[in-house]
Amino acid sequence: MRRVRGLTVGRVGSWPALRSPITGGVLLLAAVLLALLWANVLSGAGYEGVWRTELTVGVGDLSITEDLRHWINDGLMALFFLVLGLEVKHEFVAGSLRDPRAAAVPIAAAIGGAVLPAVIYVAFTVGGAGSEGWGIPMATDVAFAIAVLALLGSRIVPAIKTFLLTLAVVDDILAVLVIAVFYTETIVPGWLFAAILGLAAIKVLQRAMVSSVPVYVLIGLIVWVCMLESGVHATIAGVALGLITPAGSFRGRDILHALKGRIEPVTALVIVPLFALANAGVVLTGGVVGDAASSGVALGVLVGLVVGKPVGITVTALLVERVGLGRLDPAIGVAHLVGIGALAGIGFTVSLFISDLAFDGPELAQLAKIGVFAGSLISGVLGAILLLRATRPLISSGPPPAKTALETD
Repeated sequence: MRRVRGLTVGRVGSWPALRSPITGGVLLLAAVLLALLWANVLSGAGYEGVWRTELTVGVGDLSITEDLRHWINDGLMALFFLVLGLEVKHEFVAGSLRDPRAAAVPIAAAIGGAVLPAVIYVAFTVGGAGSEGWGIPMATDVAFAIAVLALLGSRIVPAIKTFLLTLAVVDDILAVLVIAVFYTETIVPGWLFAAILGLAAIKVLQRAMVSSVPVYVLIGLIVWVCMLESGVHATIAGVALGLITPAGSFRGRDILHALKGRIEPVTALVIVPLFALANAGVVLTGGVVGDAASSGVALGVLVGLVVGKPVGITVTALLVERVGLGRLDPAIGVAHLVGIGALAGIGFTVSLFISDLAFDGPELAQLAKIGVFAGSLISGVLGAILLLRATRPLISSGPPPAKTALETD
């Protein structure tokens, strides 16, 4: 921190209130409501007009022209995916994914909780328009889910949060793979090779113990541009950069946690709410809601999130433990699993992201987003209720049980 004319100035991430998951969730929710208000009450045409405004960055042939929505979705969201990459790297090196047996259950649960919603979506859309949107209900919005857990307070044991975080990390990996493999239309090999060379250059600099931040930022921007021009979604550059970040000590510093600590508050408090503001402005007038109620796209997303997520997660987790491939924390029962699965049905941010990638026209994307809104809202409320019921204190007329050694510590 530093002082300027008697005022203490620090980084945003150093303020505890701003680092709270509840704060990020509130800002995200506020951005969604503002986008809906802007598109439906103020001016739908004005809303689209703003986000379709083109902006050119660069000079002459060395320039990129995109509208504001694409600068947010392809550019700023790369930082969001960079944080995802950092989280994945940490979990595999020093976190809950390091122990294969302990990680087996949430990994399998994440896969089951991604596959079943996709199957449900396909069942609703088979033979009709919109079948390519099967990736939409696969995603989990960890920011919203953790914010709900935080609202539930100390009654939520740490094992539940750890399981949900591990599941969400694996879910993020699956979402990135789906985006990279299935929602990439045309690949330009030369640009993709250039992006890979840029990543390799960063690894060489790391081995040479180069610590110049501007150098890494410059190469990172070059990797992003190459990925954008390659046809692979540009946000994959953020994931790749996060995965190659050193996980241990680098010249006496923990680079991974330092980088995550600086970027994560910006993504949670600014970039993700801005993304929601630019993408959540779905027009709900003119019979659109009625169309969604009979649309396979909207219903497939909604049922996939509300039903597919908890059923897929719970059944897969119990099956993996039953056959002895992994172990579930004793503090997590079946009721907890169902509640965690319901919270995982909050697919907001990445689901909206895939909605815009999956469809060429805005009509189907609008229907999918209505399904995302409804499914995420129902999942959040249902998950909170289920977890509260599963963790409600026992009523006893006798004295409270003695604390264990672990609880005393």
